[in-house]
Amino acid sequence: MKKTNILLTGASGTVGFEALNQLLEKGCYNVTVFDKKSKLSVEKLAPFENEINLIFGDITNPSDLEKIVNMDAVIHLAAIIPPLADEMPELAKNVNTKGTQNLIQQLEKHSPKAFFMYSSSISVYGDRIENPYIQLGDPLIPSEGDAYALTKIEAEQHVQKSKLDWTIFRLAAIMGNHKISKLMFHQPLNTALEIATPRDTARAFVNGIEKQNSLSKQIYNLGGGESCRISYEHFLERSFAIFGLGKLDFPKHAFADKNFHCGYYADGEFLEKIVTFRQDTLEDFFKMEATKVSTIKRIAASLFKKPIKWYLLKLSEPYDAFKAKDKKQMQHYFNLEATS
Repeated sequence: MKKTNILLTGASGTVGFEALNQLLEKGCYNVTVFDKKSKLSVEKLAPFENEINLIFGDITNPSDLEKIVNMDAVIHLAAIIPPLADEMPELAKNVNTKGTQNLIQQLEKHSPKAFFMYSSSISVYGDRIENPYIQLGDPLIPSEGDAYALTKIEAEQHVQKSKLDWTIFRLAAIMGNHKISKLMFHQPLNTALEIATPRDTARAFVNGIEKQNSLSKQIYNLGGGESCRISYEHFLERSFAIFGLGKLDFPKHAFADKNFHCGYYADGEFLEKIVTFRQDTLEDFFKMEATKVSTIKRIAASLFKKPIKWYLLKLSEPYDAFKAKDKKQMQHYFNLEATS
């Protein structure tokens, strides 16, 4: 029996690596991986060299995609994500939007019957502090300055206009292997947060390959569901406790009041009923995080929690704006009437 030819982009990323493992576990796919060559990608993908067709290249360069032919399905996860997407918006647009367009054009020529599965983002809905329950059909209003969300919206448009069969999953907050960055303070503490683990997210894409008829030409919201919901403040409190950092005792105005994203997916069950991907809960996530922190690391963090928090606070752009009384930046991060 002929195996299905699958293309996976972004396999060295958190979700992509999970998807690669799950595809290979199925044992019924010929897997081609397209990834940007870097020290990380070479190290992560080297153990799979005999199991996959590995193509290193730059998705912004159409000639690098020419070896991609005769694909039956595509899981397109490659993207520049925040904070780099915010720091280098042109790079994000070239990779996320133009790169997606390049890949579509290559597939239209050499894999016209491929089923194209695209990874979009909850960021396309923008700030939902006042109305946290999100569903398909809600307007796409990215937060001010959210270059990443704009690239995703434009890429979605290219996917929908393509000659390929397609589906789009708008991913909620995918939590796992996150590095601390300044984005920690961009998100308001009262944000309604629905997460999904990388392995559940990957499972949705992998299971979706066999559900093409049900997913065809449709967009879905992908989140972990009710068992994966929490406020951002409580999420940070539990995370700090796991890492030995004590209380979430940052000064007022360390966190923004607005202009981020996230929320609860009111219609997330639609995708779950089709591809049955949810296995992890919020409690599972915290247990997984706890296993990553050794007792020694937790004790060290507890001993040095004050200087660690001082360092973290230095990353807070909202707090910098408040201290400097920078009206323009304060307008971006805060409801000014609440700060007066």
